[in-house]
Amino acid sequence: MEEESMEEEGGGGCEAMMDDQNHNNWGAGGYGRHLLGPGAGPLGDRLLRGAAAGPPAGPELPAVPEANGVLRGCEPGGGASKGGAGAIAAAININASTSKFLMNVITIEDYKSTYWPKLDSAIDQLLTQSPGDYIPISYEQIYSCVYKCVCQQHSEQMYSDLIKKITNHLERVSKELQASPPDLYIERFNVALGQYMGALQSIVPLFIYMNKFYIETKLNRDLKDDLIKLFTEHVAEKHIYNLMPLLLEAQSTPFQITPSTMANIVKGLYTLRPEWVQMAPALFSKFIPNILPPAVESELQEYAAQDQKLQRELMQNGFTR
Repeated sequence: MEEESMEEEGGGGCEAMMDDQNHNNWGAGGYGRHLLGPGAGPLGDRLLRGAAAGPPAGPELPAVPEANGVLRGCEPGGGASKGGAGAIAAAININASTSKFLMNVITIEDYKSTYWPKLDSAIDQLLTQSPGDYIPISYEQIYSCVYKCVCQQHSEQMYSDLIKKITNHLERVSKELQASPPDLYIERFNVALGQYMGALQSIVPLFIYMNKFYIETKLNRDLKDDLIKLFTEHVAEKHIYNLMPLLLEAQSTPFQITPSTMANIVKGLYTLRPEWVQMAPALFSKFIPNILPPAVESELQEYAAQDQKLQRELMQNGFTR
């Protein structure tokens, strides 16, 4: 299928295919900010506005049969209602633009050769971008690709391709971390974690239709949760036992790494798997509130000694009272 057909075919496909088992009875009102999650940003706002306004612009469809097979404008007994014969004719005589849409069915071959390559390229750029980079992709085009593939029941294949794509990326990231020297290990882990979480803020909203009408409906899961789990399994779990000793060593040596880097990693690890707190409760308690049990009077002297030690270390590094 030629590329221009993707741009010209109608956006009302979901409404036209009333027997689509993946997404019956849906409407723009079903979308809410909670689907995007916190931090979706301007892109999420734009996509929500687009969903509220309806699917991407395309040729208007004529009246379609109701659930009981009765055409709009036609009484159950066969007689015309207020619309009369003209309404029946308008319902039966599908216009040229609708015929074009129905003829442009997206086959699995079309999906693999035309649609998925566009999504694959965009995901690549989002996963590898640095903060502040300009990504020369059309978010509207990618959003439209996802929408059309969902409407034509390619959600399962698209979800499988997305998971495989991101899994392969994370496996490469993990191998690169394994080759990192100890003095760069923490910084590189922080970059990998931040880059991935930043990419999810764009990837998840772009696949909002697939998330709503396939992942949530058929799999009873959420796309963002699935993608965070991938990072946990393919990167964090493989490196936590190398990373934690380095973090503890850095904690005992003030300013070995920047406080922001330490905070980002510790908070990120807690988000990925809260039970990792048990590996270093004192470290996590510096950045996550209410990790340690409440202070008790019998340990006040120990708290004071720790505070004095921290003050001495700060003075040795040039900080004054």
